[in-house]
Amino acid sequence: MALLKIGDTVPPFNCFDDKENLITEKDLIGKKTIIFFYPKANTPGCTAQACNLSENFSNLTNMGYSIIGVSADKIDSQSKFSSKYGGFQYPLLADTEKKIINSFGVWGAKKFRGNDYMGIIRTTFIIGEDLKILKVIEKVKTKDHANQILQD
Repeated sequence: MALLKIGDTVPPFNCFDDKENLITEKDLIGKKTIIFFYPKANTPGCTAQACNLSENFSNLTNMGYSIIGVSADKIDSQSKFSSKYGGFQYPLLADTEKKIINSFGVWGAKKFRGNDYMGIIRTTFIIGEDLKILKVIEKVKTKDHANQILQD
């Protein structure tokens, strides 16, 4: 599926988070939401990104944002990832069947050390209160991601 773009509407979804809460797209209505897709919990880049957002949680929420992380990791892996870093203040969705990942268009061909493979393409979407996509960040700076989100 093609990468969602500015102006597209968030597709319907339901998925459990790291605390086994069911989250749906309806939970986003009326909020500005940051949805960040990351390849795998507890890997260096994903840890840097999640921790950067966690360290800047107050700044982001003071600007009116809620935050949701999504990967294909299992609930248990997401829970351990969050706990290891002091408990992220936002949910991490365990999209093991890759339904959300595919519907947002972030599953695709990747390259690492000369090897081609399929995986989650690190991407962040800023969603408006009406579920319309306001911004797409494709070149994520994992260690400075909050500033990327806040700059216009």
